[in-house]
Amino acid sequence: MDFLNTLWLQFLATLPLFLLILLGFLLVKIFKWPKSITDGLTKFTFAIAIPIMLFHIMSHFSEQPKADYRVLFAFFGGTLLVFIFGRIIAAKLFKLDGASATMFSMGGIYSNNVFVGLPIIKALLGDNAVPSVALVVVFSALILWTLATISIEFAQVGKLSTTQIKKAVKNVFKNPVILGIFAGLMVNYIGFPVPNFISQSTKMVGDMAAPLSLIVLGMGIAEYKISQGWRLSSVICLLKLAILPFVIYWLAVLLHLPTLETYVVVLLGSMSIAINCYIMSRQFNLLQGPIASSLLISTILSSVVTPLILAILTHI
Repeated sequence: MDFLNTLWLQFLATLPLFLLILLGFLLVKIFKWPKSITDGLTKFTFAIAIPIMLFHIMSHFSEQPKADYRVLFAFFGGTLLVFIFGRIIAAKLFKLDGASATMFSMGGIYSNNVFVGLPIIKALLGDNAVPSVALVVVFSALILWTLATISIEFAQVGKLSTTQIKKAVKNVFKNPVILGIFAGLMVNYIGFPVPNFISQSTKMVGDMAAPLSLIVLGMGIAEYKISQGWRLSSVICLLKLAILPFVIYWLAVLLHLPTLETYVVVLLGSMSIAINCYIMSRQFNLLQGPIASSLLISTILSSVVTPLILAILTHI
């Protein structure tokens, strides 16, 4: 019965996501919206909505509830190990170049913790779990976008001469997402008082990021076949839904995390692939079809995987 309740909560949490994805899909398939609109919405989402959303979150970082910082080492230590493992698989098994291998690996570690993870974990584990989720959510943007951007930029410049390193670093700090993150952190730690009208404006624009991203995903899926790159998608989903939670669990055990925090980080690791990962793939023009397919498939599969993992953790 607990398993079925968890399954139902997961379904209710993900249903709005599927409806927005379906809307984007229908706009292209039925109403024949051209690819130029998809590209324009992707650019707006990546260059405006997401950076402003991240600026708003980071500028209020000091207001987050207190949490056990070992949560970060367990969660992001696990993501880093799986990222490295994914890069090796991508290079050895699929013969992908450095930039594509980075995108492949990001699919295996970037969890949908804001729109799916937070409401599900709050419902399953209660309000006491929220500070740990909030801590992971805040640092996810900072760590994963920075990791992806640096890795892709350095992979694309090729040979790392001094000139190429400078070029890669320059491109990293020209990235709108990175600018949004660090501008928000700077405002937070300087203690600069953000006027209420600016804070409200950034929140309003930031609130558009999630629905726009999902609609863009649906539009992107309409451009590709789900079967496209199925081997890549299958391994990405395996990394994301099975290997990542397993690695995070053992790191949590090694760090002696309390039971509640262990549940939180493992369940966050088992969530579906984040929409931000698809926005990345479109922005960098890497593995768009396989990432879109992986996101859709992982969202469906996680509705069973997450409650199953919670059942296993409870028995352990």
